[in-house]
Amino acid sequence: MAKINILPKHIAELIAAGEVVERPASVVKELMENSIDAGATAITLEIKNGGVTYIRITDNGCGIDKEDVPNAFLSHATSKIKNEEDLNSIFTLGFRGEALASIAAVSRTEVLTKSINQDSGTAYAVSGGTQMKYETAGCPDGTTIIVRDLFYNTPARMKFLKKDVSEANAVAEVVDRIALSHPEISIRFIREGKQALITPGDGKLISAIYSIFGRAFADSLLPVDYELDGIKVQGYTCKPHSARPSRSMQYFYLNNRYIKSRSCIASMENAYKNSVMVGKFPSCVLNITVPPHTVDVNVHPAKTEVRFSDERRVSSAVYYAVKSAIEELDRAPQVDLARLNKLTQKAAPEAVQITMQEVSQPSQAPAAVLKQPVKIEPKAKNYTKNSPRDFWNKMTSAEFQKSVSSTEVENPFIAQKDEPDLVSSFKKKSQSVPATPHKTQTASANAEIIPEPSNADEMKKAANASVAVRNTVSEAVSEKAIEFNAIKEKDLPPKPLRLLGEAFKTYIICEYDGKLCLIDKHAAHERIIYNRLRKNAEENISSQVLLSPVTVTLSKSEYDIVISNLDVFAKAGYLVEDFGTGVVVVRECPMLISSDEIEDTVIETARYLSENRTNTEPEKIDRIYHTAACKAAIKAGYKNSTAEMKVLAEQVLYDTGVRYCPHGRPVLIELSKYELEKQFGRIQ
Repeated sequence: MAKINILPKHIAELIAAGEVVERPASVVKELMENSIDAGATAITLEIKNGGVTYIRITDNGCGIDKEDVPNAFLSHATSKIKNEEDLNSIFTLGFRGEALASIAAVSRTEVLTKSINQDSGTAYAVSGGTQMKYETAGCPDGTTIIVRDLFYNTPARMKFLKKDVSEANAVAEVVDRIALSHPEISIRFIREGKQALITPGDGKLISAIYSIFGRAFADSLLPVDYELDGIKVQGYTCKPHSARPSRSMQYFYLNNRYIKSRSCIASMENAYKNSVMVGKFPSCVLNITVPPHTVDVNVHPAKTEVRFSDERRVSSAVYYAVKSAIEELDRAPQVDLARLNKLTQKAAPEAVQITMQEVSQPSQAPAAVLKQPVKIEPKAKNYTKNSPRDFWNKMTSAEFQKSVSSTEVENPFIAQKDEPDLVSSFKKKSQSVPATPHKTQTASANAEIIPEPSNADEMKKAANASVAVRNTVSEAVSEKAIEFNAIKEKDLPPKPLRLLGEAFKTYIICEYDGKLCLIDKHAAHERIIYNRLRKNAEENISSQVLLSPVTVTLSKSEYDIVISNLDVFAKAGYLVEDFGTGVVVVRECPMLISSDEIEDTVIETARYLSENRTNTEPEKIDRIYHTAACKAAIKAGYKNSTAEMKVLAEQVLYDTGVRYCPHGRPVLIELSKYELEKQFGRIQ
């Protein structure tokens, strides 16, 4: 165990200001990095209430000597650097000596530690920067730090914390980054009493990726192992067809330290140029190894931004590493037909017939006999001539009527003996009433029933009532006809549409109402779907239940924003449920959306919601409609049939609400005959 020293003032002034402890995730990051620097091979993290009330980190590292424990909680006290030259070759994650001092100042902190060369351990407690306990204790090798009641003495900082779920997701994101940077360390994460993550610690990066993101994400990766001018690039990058709608799953590490580098991101995405669709971004887990003296990590309080002595060389190494992995290892997706045949081939079920005797007396037959299936043999048809089941093959309708009258066959369409014969009664009543010469045979569905007249006066009144009813019906029919003609004149175009063709597989060309019209297929279809989604929501049209629910793997920040907006997704027609840390499952979606587009819609919506947290609920729902419509619409370059293009053109030209796509781009451009002839010089 190295000696913990308090840095002199001139050395402390050379160090960039340390990051202020602003949330539980900051505490977890600093303490886990200390455990890694202590040489731990197993780290356990436990949090409660998002880490606000309880954080415990236990490791099996080298521990701290008893005499060094109080110094560890002083500002600028560290065992990782001693002089100015050490700042030029930093191998450890921490080096400033400010983490424990900053944490102890705003919480109640307890430490239980024992170094390998000591027989007993040390128990130390500090509250708000004041020492509360310092004594000998029995404990195993390693260090356990417990942080309770974070920001209990700084309420101004406490009020800026988010919900416990959001804070816990932020902690989970920090744990993911650290677990990916050190696959040789087994990391266990306990969240609210339940184990949320455990990595095997076998030194294989793919094992850590599998534990954190699942099998689907791990199967979509290609291994990367490349070296250029002394710079090594190792890890995994995604297959081109597995690119995602956001950059949230891009993890870059420099000497096993998580960093954010725009040059590395740009180099990796350039390697995928002409390999991924526009609007998609590759995912990766890449570790860049460079000599420590060629990089400066002491330029940012969070230590996530670094400065390279030769940034172009590092960018080139990333570019060629990813490019070579794609060219050498990427293969076209293959379908396992043998496996599909096994899944689709099922044995035909055999019919089982159990008689009442077998059910009532099961003891008379052995159990083996009762379990054996009994095949049902079809009985031979033996229909007589008078049977009504096959009359259409053996007799005419007149012969059938005679056969039915001569036999007592129960027929649901013939009145039985105990039931009144309504048809005969109606016929007798009709024959007893004299027919009126002006009686109409048509009546409206809404007209009242007029009773049969019994004398001349009543017959006259009935005739007048019948005339009144006919006039009312005629007026209603006339009004409906006028209304129908008005709607017809309004909806139908003044002139028919004539489809001329298509340009660049993107723009529909047609002639309509004396004008030449150019229609953007994607923008037009996107607007049409967007309008339908909003209309369905207004009319409360239910969503479709997916036969196979879609699971979506998200980064922890995306996962947190989706879980926080489940009600927004529900109002937009999506039933999204929490499926575990970092994964959500979609069980329902709008009728117009294909299941293939659900994953990208959820990811893009999560990215938008994370960037626009202050937007109102209607704006968020509208954005979901935008994203879904864009994903479901016809893509530019897609070949459509003549019928499809004509239907799409009619929907655009006949509906004045389709003039701009949801993003504001124009859908239709018109060129009049006058302007066209003017361009050709026919009109001066």
